[in-house]
Amino acid sequence: MCDFGRLADEVAKLEAAGAQALHLDVMDGQFVQNITYGMPIIAAVRKATRLPVDVHLMISNPQNYLRQFRDAGADGCTIHIEAVPDALPVLDEIRSLGMSAGLALNPPTPLSAIQPHLSHCDLVLVMSVNPGFGSQVFDVRALDKLRQLRQLTAPETLLEVDGGVNPKTIAACAQAGAQLFVVGSAIFNQSDYSRQLQGLTALAHAGATSTGPME
Repeated sequence: MCDFGRLADEVAKLEAAGAQALHLDVMDGQFVQNITYGMPIIAAVRKATRLPVDVHLMISNPQNYLRQFRDAGADGCTIHIEAVPDALPVLDEIRSLGMSAGLALNPPTPLSAIQPHLSHCDLVLVMSVNPGFGSQVFDVRALDKLRQLRQLTAPETLLEVDGGVNPKTIAACAQAGAQLFVVGSAIFNQSDYSRQLQGLTALAHAGATSTGPME
């Protein structure tokens, strides 16, 4: 896990290692059973980097906080289909605030739940673990969802995968269509962020160009 006591240093290490964006998980203890952080941490990260800040809202009623997260420095906000009665107006509001709009779904949630909203998404996030805690085992159902989404979404829509992404799973995710990979423990549990990130990137590139089975 990131050392929050040395937040600016950790951000600098990730940037130097070649991270392309920072994915920040916001949890409220209601939508998921864990609590992380809110706008002050987002603002602190924003001050520490020029990298895109991708905010993943694992919270109830995310529509009530979109402007605050934008003001704190979020470049994009991803909401969960399970957290809102109607995702469409929330996605449109995210875009109207100048952020990229993402829609996430949990492992048990079928693609049919998000399919009507795909044209309003800049990004679709497939959860490969149940949200709320790190270091969980990768759920292979995510791979089939990624494959289907690549057929259902516009070419410019980004596909992201989150949960259990590590050297053993990242190539299969890339082969299935993922373009963005949320990596936590597989980096923060290593002493050399740069070496680990380079290795993960190479595996992702290999998966994206592979035609053979990787599951």
